[in-house]
Amino acid sequence: MPKGFTAAGTAAGIKKNGKKDLGLIYCEKPATVAGVFTRNRVTAACVALDRKRLAESGVCQAIIVNSGNANCCTGDAGMADALAMANAAASALGIDTQHVMVASTGVIGQRLPVQKVEKAVPELAASLASDRFSDFAESIMTTDTIPKIVTRRGEIDGAAYTVTGIAKGAGMIRPDMATMLCFVCTDIGIGREDLQSIVAETNEKSFNCITIDGDTSTNDTLLVLASGMSDAYIKTAGHKAAFGKLMEEVLVTLAKMIVKDGEGATKLVEISVVNAPSDEDAKKIADTVANSNLVKTAFFGEDANWGRIVAAMGRSGVDFAYDRVDICFNEVRLVENGLYAGPDAEKAASEVLKLPEFTIVLDMKSGGGEAVVWTCDFSLDYVRINADYRS
Repeated sequence: MPKGFTAAGTAAGIKKNGKKDLGLIYCEKPATVAGVFTRNRVTAACVALDRKRLAESGVCQAIIVNSGNANCCTGDAGMADALAMANAAASALGIDTQHVMVASTGVIGQRLPVQKVEKAVPELAASLASDRFSDFAESIMTTDTIPKIVTRRGEIDGAAYTVTGIAKGAGMIRPDMATMLCFVCTDIGIGREDLQSIVAETNEKSFNCITIDGDTSTNDTLLVLASGMSDAYIKTAGHKAAFGKLMEEVLVTLAKMIVKDGEGATKLVEISVVNAPSDEDAKKIADTVANSNLVKTAFFGEDANWGRIVAAMGRSGVDFAYDRVDICFNEVRLVENGLYAGPDAEKAASEVLKLPEFTIVLDMKSGGGEAVVWTCDFSLDYVRINADYRS
């Protein structure tokens, strides 16, 4: 794990099922912090608090997270509860409460049982350890079926550093900023502005390129802490680029894990748009196709219904010549210059749809723009999970 960081997770009694629901990440010294948050106009108290603290100091020493309750649409009481969480963590750790970030995830509109959090924090803080990041990952899960942790290591001028990312998310996933919740720890030495620019850029290439159900959460938070406790320091543009590449690898891996663990999902699908008029146009097309319920249900039914794909492309708002478009299912070209390639091609495309992972390539033949969005299928279980979410 990155030098200077410890973590822990416990069951505080917020969830009805008794599973872990409170997590803590701690750094031995105040770390440089960067982050991005949901663009939903309705935001949870924790998002408002973290935005303020990020803008004021850019320093963080601890993150306390609860699952099972979003602490959103809870008014002034919700902000008081978020502050109480931060204060409880700061008191147990003996640090400045202004250096504590807070995150929540779960049901919207219900008051957070903050007394349970305050009661559990002292023991949680006492259990912090460098080998308990898996407990933290479990504690932030809601409808996730697996914890999501990724670690990568890099070098700068022979000095080693580590990046570890932990994420949660399986539903309400169309992160118009970042992801449901993601926390990254690294021991590299880096300035605040450089870290923020890397986080914003890599977020666009990872979490802003996934969708499960087209819904943007009120609580989406991505925070990255850099302790500077390794011997690796960002000193040049080359160093920054190398670190950014490793960060992107971590975030893309986590993003794909989220889609694969989508509520009821059975397939991970890459929508790749190439040769579009511009990158922006490519992203609009990919995003529209990836979020189409009809397209996603066809994926689940393993039906190569390319008509649904072209219909989604046509309502994306992008002006393009359909009679130039090719559509491929992996290497199988089902549509060429806007025309059906025939039953043999459809049979081969249907075989592709039986795979757990595949790519739909939309070749616009009208420019150099390109974009990728990762999505999943819509299954019967997605309806069941969300119909019973509050039960």
